[in-house]
Amino acid sequence: MSLKQNTIAVLVMLGLLAGCSSSSSLYEKNEIRRGGNDSFSGKIRINHAKGFTIDYHKNFKIVRILSPFEKNTDTMTYLLVQRGTPRPKGYPASQVIEIPVRSLVAMSSLHIGLVGFLEAEDVLTGLGNLMYVSSQRVIDRIRSGKIVEVGKDQGLNEELLVTMKPDLIMATGSPVSKMSRYASLNAAGIPVLINSEWVETTPLARAEWVKLLGALLNKEAEVNAKFEKVEKEYNRLADMGRKATAKPRLITGMNSRDAWFVPNGNSYVCQFLKDAGGAYHWADTKATGSLPLSFEAVYPVALEADFWINVSIGNIETKQEILARDVRYADFKAFKNGQIYGYNKRFNTQGANDYWESGAVNPQDVLADLIKILHPELLPKWELVYYKKLLAVSY
Repeated sequence: MSLKQNTIAVLVMLGLLAGCSSSSSLYEKNEIRRGGNDSFSGKIRINHAKGFTIDYHKNFKIVRILSPFEKNTDTMTYLLVQRGTPRPKGYPASQVIEIPVRSLVAMSSLHIGLVGFLEAEDVLTGLGNLMYVSSQRVIDRIRSGKIVEVGKDQGLNEELLVTMKPDLIMATGSPVSKMSRYASLNAAGIPVLINSEWVETTPLARAEWVKLLGALLNKEAEVNAKFEKVEKEYNRLADMGRKATAKPRLITGMNSRDAWFVPNGNSYVCQFLKDAGGAYHWADTKATGSLPLSFEAVYPVALEADFWINVSIGNIETKQEILARDVRYADFKAFKNGQIYGYNKRFNTQGANDYWESGAVNPQDVLADLIKILHPELLPKWELVYYKKLLAVSY
């Protein structure tokens, strides 16, 4: 081959290589732009919750926990970094959580419900209190010594936690309140994530915090699919309840310590009552959480209410126990007709109530219970899961 032919051949080869290199680089850039090179197989879709957001990047996720009821929304930012990859730049004040989380310390019954929803009880290594647990799987892990008690509030056993060095502590509260109390744990490299589901105003929004756990465990596809079934069933039932022709009047709760706390109109409990097809006297109040009232303020409404629900202070089971608290309860229409219900059907011998555990992430079952109580003809085959009628006794 002549020198000229060799030169042409080399130039052709270089052109081919350059073309391949350019095509490869272009393909990589396009994949990154489309998210095709992400380390994560799926992404969380948030449809209801207002208290947290999740943004996805190539090898990390950004979680922001919000407190929207403050004048200036407080926010805590967390970097969920794929295990074995470097910390991303540009977020110097954010806590880093390596994912998937392998060991979790939970400080609330709701957190146990989140873990149970994804059948991920194996990640639990610590609880604030070992007594108030409903999940049998978690109870078994406690008995086998795989979950230890770490204390709560001022009694938090920081020395034990530093020794355990869990991947994450899930605490409760608002995003920035008292975060300084976790400073020593943060200094020891233990991240503390604030779960503030209490900010939510609907049952589905509250339950959707299970998706935060899905992001922590890299189980996006699984949690999206499972929650979609919950959402679909809840909406089906709510449509049924809201279309009910009769709207029975109801009251909730009991007087306690000189105050009767009733759900405000923008609370998730009030949303349950509306979706179940009930007529609730304080449904139009423009606030979240509970409204403290005197016994005398509730009394005239209670006299005419067809149903009395959420009578679950402690583990009240009989009408006689109600009268022991105040004989005026006997005047209520619902008391006379025996239409009194508490959400303590799954109250165990340890004092734990599964309504606050699995009930928090299964709002469709809670709603079905309420519809069964208020409109039994709509769900003739449904057996109450969390609620039960108080026993009638002679007096």
